[in-house]
Amino acid sequence: MPVVTTAQLVKLQSRTENIRNICILAHVDHGKTTLSDSLLASNGIISSKLAGKVRYLDSREDEQERGITMEASGISLYFQILRKSMEGEEIIKNSDEYLINLIDAPGHVDFSSEVSTASRLCDGALILVDVVEGVCTQTHTVLRQAWVENVRPILVLNKIDRLITELKLTPLEAQVHLNKIVEQVNAIVGTYFAGDVIGEETKRHEAEKERQLRQEKELESESSTEIAFEEHDDSNIYFTPESGNVIFASALDGWAFRIDQFAQIYATRLGIKESILCKVLWGDYYLDPKTKRFLQQKHLKGRQLKPMFVQFVLENIWAVYDSVIINNNREKIEKIVKSLQLKVLPRDMRSKDTRTLLTSMFNQWLPLSTAVLLDKLPSPIVAQPVRLPRILSIDVKEKPINEVERGLFSCDTSDSAPVVAYVSKMFAVHSDMLPENRRKQFSAEELREKGRLQRIARLHSSDTRVEEKLVLDATASDINHSEIPISESLDASLEQLHLQSTIDSENVVVSQQKPSEETFIGFSRLYSGTIRVGQKLYVLGPKYDPAFPDKHCSEITVKSLYLMMGKEMESLQEVPAGNVFGIGGLEGHILKNGTLSSTKECKNLAGVTLESAPIVRVALEPADPSEINKLSEGLRLLNQADPCVEVLVQETGEHVILTAGEVHLERCLRDLKERFAKIEIQVSPPIVPFRETIVPVSEHQPNKDNVQRGVVTLSTPNKYCTIKVRTVPLPSNVTAFLNQHAITIKSIMDERQQRNKIDLHATEEYEDAIKDITIKGECILSFDEFSNLLQLEFDKAGGNEIWKNVVENIWAFGPKRVGPNLLINNIHNYTRRSWQKYFSDTKMSGSLSSDINEVNSKFVEERASLELSIRDFEEGIHTGFQLATKTGPLCAEPLMGVAYFLEDFTISIDYENVDISEIRQKLSGYVITTMRDACLQGFLELSPRLMLAMYSCDIQATTEALGRVYAVISRRRGRIISDELKDGTPFFQICALLPVVESFGFADEIRKRTSGAAIPQLIFSGFEMLDEDPFWVPTTEEELEDLGEKSDRENLAKKYMENVRKRKGMSTDKKIVEHAEKQRTLKKK
Repeated sequence: MPVVTTAQLVKLQSRTENIRNICILAHVDHGKTTLSDSLLASNGIISSKLAGKVRYLDSREDEQERGITMEASGISLYFQILRKSMEGEEIIKNSDEYLINLIDAPGHVDFSSEVSTASRLCDGALILVDVVEGVCTQTHTVLRQAWVENVRPILVLNKIDRLITELKLTPLEAQVHLNKIVEQVNAIVGTYFAGDVIGEETKRHEAEKERQLRQEKELESESSTEIAFEEHDDSNIYFTPESGNVIFASALDGWAFRIDQFAQIYATRLGIKESILCKVLWGDYYLDPKTKRFLQQKHLKGRQLKPMFVQFVLENIWAVYDSVIINNNREKIEKIVKSLQLKVLPRDMRSKDTRTLLTSMFNQWLPLSTAVLLDKLPSPIVAQPVRLPRILSIDVKEKPINEVERGLFSCDTSDSAPVVAYVSKMFAVHSDMLPENRRKQFSAEELREKGRLQRIARLHSSDTRVEEKLVLDATASDINHSEIPISESLDASLEQLHLQSTIDSENVVVSQQKPSEETFIGFSRLYSGTIRVGQKLYVLGPKYDPAFPDKHCSEITVKSLYLMMGKEMESLQEVPAGNVFGIGGLEGHILKNGTLSSTKECKNLAGVTLESAPIVRVALEPADPSEINKLSEGLRLLNQADPCVEVLVQETGEHVILTAGEVHLERCLRDLKERFAKIEIQVSPPIVPFRETIVPVSEHQPNKDNVQRGVVTLSTPNKYCTIKVRTVPLPSNVTAFLNQHAITIKSIMDERQQRNKIDLHATEEYEDAIKDITIKGECILSFDEFSNLLQLEFDKAGGNEIWKNVVENIWAFGPKRVGPNLLINNIHNYTRRSWQKYFSDTKMSGSLSSDINEVNSKFVEERASLELSIRDFEEGIHTGFQLATKTGPLCAEPLMGVAYFLEDFTISIDYENVDISEIRQKLSGYVITTMRDACLQGFLELSPRLMLAMYSCDIQATTEALGRVYAVISRRRGRIISDELKDGTPFFQICALLPVVESFGFADEIRKRTSGAAIPQLIFSGFEMLDEDPFWVPTTEEELEDLGEKSDRENLAKKYMENVRKRKGMSTDKKIVEHAEKQRTLKKK
């Protein structure tokens, strides 16, 4: 294949209908990068023999070392397809040229954020599945990501060669195996479809309910239109080979095919229409050799016929592998080459490397690029009207209402169209790798010209007398004035040489003086307009709202545009809509992602769903304390270059980074040391999060003061206020519900916070609060459903009267106002404004100004009164609750699943002898600390427990390695959830739960123990209670007899608790002298 030039690719960028933006998604080691290499070989970028070995798009050194992709990288490819059309009796071949913007995304679970950024830029996705390993953990993730982003997926069943060479399956067994994989993938897609339908139906019922309430209120006529039920068609969402969205491939051997390719081959031979063959070449269809009719299984009548997919497709491929790889039969190979009309070089026929011969044959017979890059993947013109409504959160059926939406939906490339681009991520490249800083490569003509000028210079410096003689002769002689004197020609050449040498020397000086540094480039997709170098655009941040155009918005000038070619880049002057490109000049304006637009009326396109949340954190400090500024700058660059990492500075000044997993952490530390900070860094042991909770205890067990356990009464230090709090564990289903809906709680609390600002003066902030209330209507609509579902969860728990109608009395959530802990008002003679009333429809439909006046008048009256009430300390009570739930009493970790009932709040003050305003100020601080202490004391009076962060661990292992896998999991205090043998394979699929605190080094250990036969995938699954009391000591006679006073059995909860307390600098029960009763051996004098 001849090498494709940059000019050819740039020319195709303006032909939007022939552009395909594709990402490759799969589980780790399912063949994504090998498939990319095979496609690159079709453009002459690498040799076809090196496909799968060079891993061209894995440009990082650690990617090559580990053999996995860590960063999404893109490349633009040229693809030409020949189409045959009939005009009369003549067959005319038409050539169509396509530009393929290909993005290779990682498959490791730690880099799921890269999958999110890649899928947003593309219109189609190749979902690869290893046919031996089948559907794995990350297969679910990438299918979900493709569904969320509304990307059209193509299923690629890869590594079919392993069915032949490793599993030794027959063609008939292989068809059954492949059919099961397709069914599994379709079952996953079906669950996503069902979830969306249920969500839409829920919204429809809410809208119908609201319409009925409005009809009753406004007495609308009965003829008002009802919202009709809408049927959802799921026929086009599934993968079926006959529809062309399933590809059978072996990327390593460089071949792939679709059903319609074989249908085209056999249509002329069998005299059957190609469209009919496409429908019967997959499934339980059989060809009657006598009647040439297609039969289904029920019509076989006992005849042993082979399915058509086996007979016409798989047996041919099996025959090639049998002749070339398994038996290496030269005669059969020559027959196959002759029958398929292939051109195989004699050296390939004589080669001892049978894979080379196999690849050469398949590249001509079933080329991979022809099957993969097909018409089933949409162009930007077709894809954007389908994808953008979901990104913009509008209905697909709605027509564009303004110029920006019209440009986005039509992928308008005209100069008058508004420019709208999405920056998916910022990635760092070395400055020397940029095209403008690359050393210029001279052509042969330029080198000859440079040599000629140097020869003239040498001649001029060595013989000045010859030059003088030539000048005198030219002056004295009678010459034609139209000719150029030799001296002038020589001077001109010398001047040109001097200028060239000056430029070269300046370039050398600049390159020597310019420090080695990283430059950030935006990985972008243009949806509308044409972007040019020097153009001024607005950068819209993730929080940008068109209603407030001056917030989260800045203006930039486009400094540079790049064509993405893997680790290389080529400069561009302009990019039309529909293309994926790189853009420079965004440093200081975009942190991780953002939107570029020529108008401020554009909606924000940012906000990518990240599948993997960062869970592993470490503290960093420089080996040399004087280089702390370099570390801070390096962390800033790392935070911008990685879409998933989080960088924090603790209150103590400690620098902390949060990563998605152990492999992600290693990559971040390597980047810090070698690219961004370039200093030696000391890394703390991984900081693993814990949670603190309580379990129910028997109600007949009072505490030492003969009071019900969990009920605490405390007074402030000056005895003016007394607080009574009852601590109760939340039902497990309620805790899980609150964790699942943390985003909903946050949106509700943000809304409430904005409403509280109404009490302020009529300032700009006050006006913004009013605007926010009128804009954020979705939060109000979803609130009723949230509160109803929450009360339903309490009702499910049952068994306790305290949960009856408890939602109406919720005061706050914690910690951070959104956590899975509740503060509940249970004071009988005190009625505070329920949080639900902030979101009632009557408040929103009524006059906002009257609500403001009512709140302000009550507040003024209470402030003017001569006596204090609980309303003066509501904020202090709430703050104390937040502090208690943020740092628990065991090891200062957040609480989970705890409810605090405020039973009583009494004030005892002699108002005649005190200053009310002074007392109010002092008591505010006292109430905070007293409320916090009461909550923590009530927590300790019950039975406290630690909750461990858990990984869900998926492992595929052979029967021989199964026992060693179990041993490693057991030693790491994990537990097996399920294990089952995958049908048709020798692999067991093991699912286990593993504590995060025990997971470090787990992958390396399991690979060593199994000799690389098992590779785990760890995904954070939540928190699980460790059912051990950290304060347990043997007390009964049996326990003392079995364990002794020192309790030789290890208390795991106490061990974890003390390790965390020691790390945080808190006191521990660790004794300096462990056993003081031992006999002393020191000699007394």
